[in-house]
Amino acid sequence: MNEIGSFNEWNEKLEQEPQLLLFVKTDHCSVCEGLYPQVNALTDDYPFPFYKVNVAEVPEMAGQLSLFTAPVVLLFHQGREMARFARFVQMDQLRQRLDELAEWGRTND
Repeated sequence: MNEIGSFNEWNEKLEQEPQLLLFVKTDHCSVCEGLYPQVNALTDDYPFPFYKVNVAEVPEMAGQLSLFTAPVVLLFHQGREMARFARFVQMDQLRQRLDELAEWGRTND
């Protein structure tokens, strides 16, 4: 999973990538640490990039994306948020939405 280091970098990725996943974490978050390996394990299963950001290091992201907790998993299609999972993420629901996102990408090629 590639790391986002600034809000400008995030905007560039959002413009460049037709679809992507963003994993948002913060410092001293045990839920974040527990969820990250589960989400990271999915990267090879999908044809779009996965990114992560630590909002303690890039606080603009929290304000710009209206993030009030961590972890948060966001799915984007054509620069727009299509799904948001916050705090306690149900992996089966996340996988279902990732499958939908992958299908949208195949039908739009």
